[in-house]
Amino acid sequence: MKFHDREVAYDRELAVFLRLKDLNIDNVCGHRVPLLTNHDDELLALEMTIVGPPFCLDFGGAYLDRPPDYSPEVWRDWEEMKSMAFEDNWPHVKKILSTLETYGVYVADVNPANIKFR
Repeated sequence: MKFHDREVAYDRELAVFLRLKDLNIDNVCGHRVPLLTNHDDELLALEMTIVGPPFCLDFGGAYLDRPPDYSPEVWRDWEEMKSMAFEDNWPHVKKILSTLETYGVYVADVNPANIKFR
Protein backbone atom coordinates (compact mmCIF):
# COMPACT_ATOMS: atom_id res chain seq x y z
CA MET A 1 0.00 0.00 0.00
CA LYS A 2 1.08 3.51 -0.73
CA PHE A 3 -0.69 6.48 0.78
CA HIS A 4 -0.35 9.97 -0.63
CA ASP A 5 -0.78 13.16 1.33
CA ARG A 6 -1.21 15.29 -1.80
CA GLU A 7 -4.07 14.68 -4.19
CA VAL A 8 -2.10 15.88 -7.21
CA ALA A 9 0.60 13.24 -6.68
CA TYR A 10 -2.03 10.55 -6.06
CA ASP A 11 -3.90 11.52 -9.24
CA ARG A 12 -0.70 11.47 -11.30
CA GLU A 13 0.48 8.14 -9.98
CA LEU A 14 -2.95 6.53 -10.32
CA ALA A 15 -3.23 7.76 -13.92
CA VAL A 16 0.17 6.28 -14.76
CA PHE A 17 -0.65 2.93 -13.15
CA LEU A 18 -3.98 2.79 -14.97
CA ARG A 19 -2.25 3.58 -18.27
CA LEU A 20 0.36 0.86 -17.70
CA LYS A 21 -2.36 -1.58 -16.66
CA ASP A 22 -4.39 -0.83 -19.80
CA LEU A 23 -1.27 -1.47 -21.89
CA ASN A 24 -0.40 -4.66 -19.92
CA ILE A 25 3.01 -3.23 -19.01
CA ASP A 26 4.70 -4.99 -16.11
CA ASN A 27 8.27 -4.57 -17.29
CA VAL A 28 10.22 -1.72 -18.89
CA CYS A 29 13.62 -2.57 -20.37
CA GLY A 30 14.05 -5.48 -17.97
CA HIS A 31 12.89 -3.51 -14.92
CA ARG A 32 9.74 -4.73 -13.16
CA VAL A 33 6.85 -2.33 -12.66
CA PRO A 34 4.40 -2.90 -9.79
CA LEU A 35 0.88 -3.77 -10.87
CA LEU A 36 -2.00 -1.74 -9.48
CA THR A 37 -4.40 -4.06 -7.66
CA ASN A 38 -6.72 -1.52 -6.02
CA HIS A 39 -7.05 2.14 -5.12
CA ASP A 40 -9.10 4.38 -2.84
CA ASP A 41 -9.71 7.97 -3.95
CA GLU A 42 -10.91 9.04 -0.51
CA LEU A 43 -7.83 7.73 1.31
CA LEU A 44 -5.48 8.62 -1.59
CA ALA A 45 -4.25 5.03 -1.38
CA LEU A 46 -2.77 2.77 -4.03
CA GLU A 47 -2.49 -0.97 -3.55
CA MET A 48 0.07 -2.60 -5.80
CA THR A 49 2.18 -5.70 -6.10
CA ILE A 50 5.63 -5.82 -4.56
CA VAL A 51 8.58 -6.04 -6.95
CA GLY A 52 12.26 -6.64 -6.34
CA PRO A 53 15.17 -5.16 -8.24
CA PRO A 54 15.60 -4.40 -10.98
CA PHE A 55 12.49 -2.21 -10.86
CA CYS A 56 10.85 1.10 -11.80
CA LEU A 57 8.40 2.58 -9.34
CA ASP A 58 7.07 5.79 -7.82
CA PHE A 59 5.19 7.64 -10.54
CA GLY A 60 3.82 10.41 -8.31
CA GLY A 61 5.99 12.94 -10.14
CA ALA A 62 5.19 11.64 -13.63
CA TYR A 63 3.17 13.41 -16.30
CA LEU A 64 0.83 11.79 -18.80
CA ASP A 65 0.97 12.59 -22.50
CA ARG A 66 3.26 15.61 -22.14
CA PRO A 67 6.57 16.34 -20.46
CA PRO A 68 6.81 18.95 -17.72
CA ASP A 69 7.20 22.49 -19.03
CA TYR A 70 10.83 23.06 -18.03
CA SER A 71 13.16 25.51 -19.71
CA PRO A 72 16.10 24.13 -21.73
CA GLU A 73 18.43 25.25 -18.91
CA VAL A 74 16.42 23.35 -16.31
CA TRP A 75 16.45 20.23 -18.51
CA ARG A 76 20.22 20.53 -18.96
CA ASP A 77 20.77 20.84 -15.19
CA TRP A 78 18.30 18.00 -14.56
CA GLU A 79 20.14 15.67 -16.92
CA GLU A 80 23.50 16.58 -15.43
CA MET A 81 22.28 15.84 -11.90
CA LYS A 82 20.63 12.56 -12.93
CA SER A 83 23.66 11.35 -14.87
CA MET A 84 25.82 11.95 -11.79
CA ALA A 85 23.30 10.14 -9.55
CA PHE A 86 23.08 7.07 -11.80
CA GLU A 87 26.71 7.09 -12.99
CA ASP A 88 27.35 4.16 -15.37
CA ASN A 89 23.66 3.20 -15.35
CA TRP A 90 22.56 6.55 -16.82
CA PRO A 91 22.42 5.32 -20.46
CA HIS A 92 20.10 2.49 -19.39
CA VAL A 93 17.97 4.88 -17.32
CA LYS A 94 17.62 7.12 -20.38
CA LYS A 95 16.43 4.09 -22.36
CA ILE A 96 13.86 3.29 -19.64
CA LEU A 97 12.61 6.90 -19.65
CA SER A 98 12.43 6.92 -23.44
CA THR A 99 10.44 3.68 -23.43
CA LEU A 100 8.04 5.05 -20.83
CA GLU A 101 7.55 8.11 -23.04
CA THR A 102 6.33 5.83 -25.85
CA TYR A 103 3.49 4.94 -23.46
CA GLY A 104 2.84 8.64 -22.80
CA VAL A 105 4.50 8.55 -19.36
CA TYR A 106 7.03 11.31 -18.67
CA VAL A 107 8.94 10.74 -15.44
CA ALA A 108 10.56 13.85 -13.96
CA ASP A 109 11.26 12.54 -10.45
CA VAL A 110 13.78 9.84 -11.22
CA ASN A 111 16.44 8.74 -8.75
CA PRO A 112 18.35 5.58 -7.81
CA ALA A 113 15.67 4.67 -5.25
CA ASN A 114 12.87 4.45 -7.83
CA ILE A 115 14.85 3.00 -10.73
CA LYS A 116 16.86 0.31 -9.05
CA PHE A 117 19.36 -2.04 -10.62
CA ARG A 118 20.49 -5.40 -9.23
